[in-house]
Amino acid sequence: MQIFGVDIGGSGIKGAPVDLDRGELTEERYKVLTPHPATPDAVADGVKEVVGHFGWTGPVGITFPGVVTGGATIRTAANVDKAWIDTDARALLGERLGGLPVTVLNDADAAGVAEMQFGAGRDRRGTVLLLTFGTGIGSALFADGELVLNTELGHLELNGHDAEKRASTKAKEDHELTWEQWAHRVQKYLAHVEMLFSPELFIIGGGVSRKADKFLPLIEGIKAEIVPAQLQNNAGIVGAAMRAAKSA
Repeated sequence: MQIFGVDIGGSGIKGAPVDLDRGELTEERYKVLTPHPATPDAVADGVKEVVGHFGWTGPVGITFPGVVTGGATIRTAANVDKAWIDTDARALLGERLGGLPVTVLNDADAAGVAEMQFGAGRDRRGTVLLLTFGTGIGSALFADGELVLNTELGHLELNGHDAEKRASTKAKEDHELTWEQWAHRVQKYLAHVEMLFSPELFIIGGGVSRKADKFLPLIEGIKAEIVPAQLQNNAGIVGAAMRAAKSA
Protein backbone atom coordinates (compact mmCIF):
# COMPACT_ATOMS: atom_id res chain seq x y z
CA MET A 1 0.00 0.00 0.00
CA GLN A 2 1.29 3.47 -0.92
CA ILE A 3 0.39 6.79 0.73
CA PHE A 4 1.99 10.19 0.18
CA GLY A 5 3.89 11.90 2.99
CA VAL A 6 5.03 15.54 3.25
CA ASP A 7 7.39 16.90 5.89
CA ILE A 8 7.24 20.67 6.48
CA GLY A 9 10.42 21.92 8.14
CA GLY A 10 11.93 25.25 9.00
CA SER A 11 14.29 25.08 6.01
CA GLY A 12 12.60 22.74 3.53
CA ILE A 13 9.35 21.06 2.48
CA LYS A 14 9.92 17.54 1.21
CA GLY A 15 7.73 14.60 0.25
CA ALA A 16 7.37 11.31 -1.59
CA PRO A 17 5.08 8.29 -1.89
CA VAL A 18 5.69 5.75 0.87
CA ASP A 19 5.43 1.95 0.83
CA LEU A 20 3.70 1.33 4.17
CA ASP A 21 4.56 -2.37 4.23
CA ARG A 22 8.28 -1.60 4.28
CA GLY A 23 8.36 1.95 5.63
CA GLU A 24 10.37 3.15 2.64
CA LEU A 25 10.02 5.86 0.02
CA THR A 26 9.03 4.40 -3.36
CA GLU A 27 10.56 7.32 -5.28
CA GLU A 28 13.29 9.84 -4.59
CA ARG A 29 11.85 12.57 -2.43
CA TYR A 30 11.20 16.01 -3.90
CA LYS A 31 12.12 19.10 -1.90
CA VAL A 32 11.48 22.83 -2.11
CA LEU A 33 12.83 25.52 0.20
CA THR A 34 10.52 26.69 2.96
CA PRO A 35 9.44 30.22 1.98
CA HIS A 36 10.37 33.19 4.14
CA PRO A 37 8.21 34.43 5.64
CA ALA A 38 6.70 30.96 6.08
CA THR A 39 3.08 32.13 6.03
CA PRO A 40 0.21 29.62 5.72
CA ASP A 41 -0.49 30.51 2.08
CA ALA A 42 3.17 30.44 1.06
CA VAL A 43 3.83 27.09 2.76
CA ALA A 44 0.62 25.64 1.31
CA ASP A 45 1.90 26.58 -2.15
CA GLY A 46 5.13 24.70 -1.40
CA VAL A 47 3.19 21.62 -0.30
CA LYS A 48 1.13 21.82 -3.49
CA GLU A 49 4.31 21.90 -5.58
CA VAL A 50 5.76 18.86 -3.80
CA VAL A 51 2.59 16.78 -4.16
CA GLY A 52 2.01 17.98 -7.71
CA HIS A 53 5.52 16.94 -8.72
CA PHE A 54 4.40 13.32 -8.41
CA GLY A 55 0.91 13.80 -9.83
CA TRP A 56 -0.47 12.30 -6.61
CA THR A 57 -4.27 12.08 -6.27
CA GLY A 58 -4.82 10.09 -3.07
CA PRO A 59 -4.61 10.74 0.70
CA VAL A 60 -1.74 12.91 1.94
CA GLY A 61 -0.15 12.99 5.39
CA ILE A 62 1.57 16.27 6.29
CA THR A 63 3.81 17.14 9.22
CA PHE A 64 4.02 20.57 10.84
CA PRO A 65 6.83 21.98 13.05
CA GLY A 66 4.61 22.85 16.01
CA VAL A 67 1.70 21.68 18.14
CA VAL A 68 -1.24 20.30 16.15
CA THR A 69 -4.50 19.65 18.00
CA GLY A 70 -7.36 17.54 16.69
CA GLY A 71 -5.32 16.63 13.63
CA ALA A 72 -6.05 20.09 12.23
CA THR A 73 -5.47 23.23 14.32
CA ILE A 74 -2.01 24.75 14.74
CA ARG A 75 -1.28 26.01 18.26
CA THR A 76 2.41 26.98 18.12
CA ALA A 77 4.75 28.19 15.38
CA ALA A 78 8.30 28.60 16.68
CA ASN A 79 10.13 28.33 13.36
CA VAL A 80 7.46 29.43 10.87
CA ASP A 81 5.29 32.54 10.62
CA LYS A 82 3.09 33.27 13.64
CA ALA A 83 0.09 33.59 11.31
CA TRP A 84 -0.11 29.78 11.51
CA ILE A 85 -1.36 29.92 15.10
CA ASP A 86 -5.07 28.92 15.25
CA THR A 87 -5.05 28.08 11.51
CA ASP A 88 -7.05 25.02 10.45
CA ALA A 89 -4.15 23.46 8.55
CA ARG A 90 -6.14 20.43 7.45
CA ALA A 91 -8.74 22.62 5.77
CA LEU A 92 -6.18 25.00 4.24
CA LEU A 93 -3.92 22.29 2.85
CA GLY A 94 -6.81 20.11 1.73
CA GLU A 95 -8.27 23.01 -0.24
CA ARG A 96 -4.87 23.87 -1.78
CA LEU A 97 -4.48 20.23 -2.86
CA GLY A 98 -7.80 20.28 -4.68
CA GLY A 99 -9.82 18.47 -2.03
CA LEU A 100 -7.48 15.54 -1.42
CA PRO A 101 -7.91 13.88 2.01
CA VAL A 102 -5.31 15.47 4.30
CA THR A 103 -4.01 14.47 7.73
CA VAL A 104 -1.78 16.84 9.76
CA LEU A 105 0.42 16.03 12.76
CA ASN A 106 3.48 17.34 14.58
CA ASP A 107 6.71 16.68 12.67
CA ALA A 108 8.62 14.99 15.48
CA ASP A 109 5.59 12.87 16.40
CA ALA A 110 5.50 11.67 12.78
CA ALA A 111 9.21 10.83 12.83
CA GLY A 112 8.77 9.00 16.12
CA VAL A 113 5.87 6.91 14.87
CA ALA A 114 7.96 5.83 11.89
CA GLU A 115 11.02 4.98 13.98
CA MET A 116 8.94 2.96 16.45
CA GLN A 117 7.38 0.93 13.63
CA PHE A 118 10.26 0.53 11.18
CA GLY A 119 13.44 1.91 12.75
CA ALA A 120 15.50 2.26 15.91
CA GLY A 121 12.51 1.97 18.27
CA ARG A 122 11.03 -1.18 16.79
CA ASP A 123 9.92 -3.66 19.47
CA ARG A 124 11.18 -1.37 22.25
CA ARG A 125 9.02 -1.03 25.36
CA GLY A 126 9.29 1.32 28.32
CA THR A 127 9.93 5.03 27.83
CA VAL A 128 11.46 6.04 24.49
CA LEU A 129 12.24 9.60 23.40
CA LEU A 130 12.93 10.57 19.83
CA LEU A 131 14.57 13.98 19.45
CA THR A 132 14.95 15.65 16.05
CA PHE A 133 17.77 18.18 15.74
CA GLY A 134 17.42 20.70 12.94
CA THR A 135 16.16 24.28 12.72
CA GLY A 136 14.77 23.58 16.20
CA ILE A 137 14.52 20.50 18.43
CA GLY A 138 11.43 18.33 18.10
CA SER A 139 10.41 15.55 20.45
CA ALA A 140 8.25 12.44 20.41
CA LEU A 141 7.62 10.61 23.69
CA PHE A 142 6.48 6.98 23.81
CA ALA A 143 5.37 4.89 26.79
CA ASP A 144 5.29 1.18 25.93
CA GLY A 145 4.86 2.10 22.28
CA GLU A 146 2.05 4.62 22.81
CA LEU A 147 2.68 8.18 21.59
CA VAL A 148 2.15 11.14 23.92
CA LEU A 149 1.17 13.88 21.46
CA ASN A 150 2.80 17.30 21.11
CA THR A 151 5.45 17.18 23.84
CA GLU A 152 7.61 20.03 22.38
CA LEU A 153 10.58 19.32 24.66
CA GLY A 154 12.83 21.49 22.53
CA HIS A 155 11.37 24.45 24.38
CA LEU A 156 12.50 23.39 27.84
CA GLU A 157 14.62 26.03 29.54
CA LEU A 158 18.32 25.22 29.49
CA ASN A 159 20.79 27.60 31.17
CA GLY A 160 18.26 30.40 30.91
CA HIS A 161 17.54 29.84 27.22
CA ASP A 162 15.04 27.96 25.09
CA ALA A 163 16.88 24.63 24.68
CA GLU A 164 16.66 24.62 20.90
CA LYS A 165 18.36 28.03 20.77
CA ARG A 166 21.39 26.38 22.38
CA ALA A 167 21.46 22.82 21.08
CA SER A 168 19.76 22.63 17.67
CA THR A 169 21.86 22.10 14.55
CA LYS A 170 20.91 25.65 13.56
CA ALA A 171 22.55 26.84 16.78
CA LYS A 172 25.65 24.84 15.83
CA GLU A 173 25.77 26.58 12.46
CA ASP A 174 24.89 30.05 13.75
CA HIS A 175 27.58 29.95 16.43
CA GLU A 176 30.09 28.07 14.26
CA LEU A 177 30.51 25.37 16.91
CA THR A 178 32.84 22.40 16.46
CA TRP A 179 31.31 18.94 16.75
CA GLU A 180 32.88 18.64 20.21
CA GLN A 181 31.44 21.97 21.36
CA TRP A 182 28.01 21.13 20.01
CA ALA A 183 28.07 17.62 21.50
CA HIS A 184 28.72 19.19 24.91
CA ARG A 185 25.55 21.30 24.53
CA VAL A 186 23.53 18.29 23.36
CA GLN A 187 24.87 16.33 26.34
CA LYS A 188 23.63 19.00 28.76
CA TYR A 189 20.24 18.97 27.07
CA LEU A 190 19.96 15.17 27.16
CA ALA A 191 20.95 15.13 30.84
CA HIS A 192 18.16 17.61 31.61
CA VAL A 193 15.56 15.61 29.67
CA GLU A 194 16.77 12.37 31.23
CA MET A 195 16.34 13.85 34.70
CA LEU A 196 12.70 14.66 33.86
CA PHE A 197 11.62 11.49 32.01
CA SER A 198 14.16 8.70 32.72
CA PRO A 199 13.88 7.11 29.26
CA GLU A 200 15.42 3.75 28.44
CA LEU A 201 16.25 4.94 24.93
CA PHE A 202 17.03 8.22 23.14
CA ILE A 203 16.67 8.15 19.35
CA ILE A 204 18.47 11.06 17.68
CA GLY A 205 16.78 12.11 14.45
CA GLY A 206 16.76 14.94 11.94
CA GLY A 207 19.24 15.50 9.15
CA VAL A 208 22.18 15.44 11.57
CA SER A 209 21.49 11.75 12.27
CA ARG A 210 23.42 11.02 9.05
CA LYS A 211 26.53 12.31 10.85
CA ALA A 212 25.93 10.56 14.18
CA ASP A 213 29.48 9.21 14.23
CA LYS A 214 30.78 12.78 14.54
CA PHE A 215 29.01 13.63 17.80
CA LEU A 216 27.31 10.69 19.53
CA PRO A 217 30.64 9.14 20.68
CA LEU A 218 31.45 12.49 22.34
CA ILE A 219 28.36 12.44 24.58
CA GLU A 220 29.06 11.10 28.08
CA GLY A 221 27.27 10.56 31.37
CA ILE A 222 23.83 9.66 29.97
CA LYS A 223 22.35 6.50 31.48
CA ALA A 224 19.89 5.82 28.64
CA GLU A 225 20.97 4.13 25.44
CA ILE A 226 21.49 6.69 22.64
CA VAL A 227 21.14 5.65 18.99
CA PRO A 228 20.72 7.47 15.66
CA ALA A 229 17.41 7.28 13.82
CA GLN A 230 17.51 4.52 11.22
CA LEU A 231 15.15 6.27 8.81
CA GLN A 232 17.20 9.45 9.24
CA ASN A 233 15.59 12.50 7.66
CA ASN A 234 12.93 10.45 5.85
CA ALA A 235 11.24 9.50 9.13
CA GLY A 236 8.82 12.45 9.05
CA ILE A 237 7.64 11.61 5.54
CA VAL A 238 7.09 7.97 6.46
CA GLY A 239 5.29 8.83 9.71
CA ALA A 240 3.04 11.34 7.95
CA ALA A 241 2.03 8.70 5.42
CA MET A 242 1.39 6.19 8.20
CA ARG A 243 -0.95 8.60 9.97
CA ALA A 244 -2.77 9.42 6.72
CA ALA A 245 -3.33 5.71 6.07
CA LYS A 246 -4.69 5.26 9.59
CA SER A 247 -7.09 8.17 9.12
CA ALA A 248 -8.22 6.90 5.72
